[in-house]
Amino acid sequence: QVHVVESGGGLVQPGGSLRLSCGTSGSVSSIWRMAWYRQAPGQRRELVASITNGGITNYADSVEGRFTISRDNANNTVYLQLNSLKPEDPAVYYCTAQTQYRDYWGQGTQVTVSS
Repeated sequence: QVHVVESGGGLVQPGGSLRLSCGTSGSVSSIWRMAWYRQAPGQRRELVASITNGGITNYADSVEGRFTISRDNANNTVYLQLNSLKPEDPAVYYCTAQTQYRDYWGQGTQVTVSS
């Protein structure tokens, strides 16, 4: 069992930045990849970025060059740095811990972009 908790969402102006955090606990040694997804109202949940245990990262085309995923293995935490936020970025951002047998999801954190 893995417990996932996100934090760091909020309201930011267009062009601004936020850093989201995702803390994990429990059977963290079973996690092989961490990922951030987002879901806007009426839209499907989409992959934003992921990072493997080996540090291999992957980004959605829409956020490439603006968002950065990183991990602090000592603290079992993954971060998502959101820069140059655009009006199309607002959503609930979810963190997931992926193991061999299942994915564990957090409750999500809201990101709002508005002037």
